[in-house]
Formats: sequence, C-alpha cells, structure tokens
Amino acid sequence: MAAVLAALMLAGISRAAAQSADKPPGGPGSGPVTGPATASRPAPESPVREEQIRRGSGLPVPRFASMRSDEVNVRTGPGTRYPVEWVFQRRNMPVEVISEFDTWRRIRDWQGATGWVHQSMLVGKRTMIVVARETPLLRTPEPGAPLVARLEQAVQGEVLNCRGAFCRVDVQKNRGWVERKSIWGVYPAETLD
Repeated sequence: MAAVLAALMLAGISRAAAQSADKPPGGPGSGPVTGPATASRPAPESPVREEQIRRGSGLPVPRFASMRSDEVNVRTGPGTRYPVEWVFQRRNMPVEVISEFDTWRRIRDWQGATGWVHQSMLVGKRTMIVVARETPLLRTPEPGAPLVARLEQAVQGEVLNCRGAFCRVDVQKNRGWVERKSIWGVYPAETLD
C-alpha cells in the first residue's frame, strides 16, 4: 500500500503584530489578517506609484520563487518602515512575485494573501504545494500509472520538471509525477526542464 504524506503545517504562516511584542502570533495554519492601520503603527512611507513598481530585478513579473528561510517577515509595503503584517514560517514555500519596487518584491501565496518581502528572502528554486484535498504521486506521467504515494493538501516539494498536464516533483525523497492542476507553483502552460 502506498504511503500517505501529510502536511506538517497547513499554511506555514502566522500572524505577527507590527511593532507590538504583546500580541502572540497565530498558530500553525493561521492566515494573514489584514485591517485598518492602528495608531500604534508608524506612518507608512509615501505610497508606491505604478511606474515605480517596474524598477527592480528586470526579471519577468509575475514569476514563481520560494522562501529562503524558515522565518520571513511580510510587510504592508516595500520598506522596513512598513509594519510586519504576518510571518512566513516555512522554508521553500512557493510564492508568486507579482510586482517589484527596488529591492522589495510583492508576493502572493497559495491562499491568495499578498505582502512585501525583501529580495534576499527569496530564491529562484521552484517548489510546489498541493492544493487538491489529496493527489496521487505517480511513477510515470500518465493517468492510471503505478502509485508512489498519496499527497495530502498543503504538502510541499520541489518541482523538477513539467510537461503537458504533469509535473515531476520530489516530496521528502519520494519522486514521481503529479497532475499540474493539483499543485500551485507552476503556470498552466509553463514548461520546465
């Protein structure tokens, strides 16, 4: 019988009170909380203008990347004077870079939450996260292929390559193919070698 690989933490993020140590972070799987600025938060820097967003790396936007560290602050704007809205707590979590400003990247996670992180907190390594409730990890890229394992929602792994409707992935040293529609971290028509 094939092994079942379960998610260690559902979302890999926690809430963080900006500039306030007296508020506890959210538990595992808690998502970001957004809301109006409070009086205790510092005034944000000047708003980012649309023409400024294009300055940055010169790489295509949008694109996928992954988190470099187990703890990454996600801010409300592109700068350290902006409050920390939440904290990623999962290394190699895939994120989508949706805009840039100087050395800051606006990212979106698999649940749709957005925020700003410094470029040094991202790497170009391609990773994925399972978005289906459960998906089979198959030996070959075809429906009905022999089963390697069953992957539960929120399990993450490295994307090795993609062709057609399938991507070859490595999940905790288990390599195989998953349907592209069952994961987040690659675009529908993207080819990876």
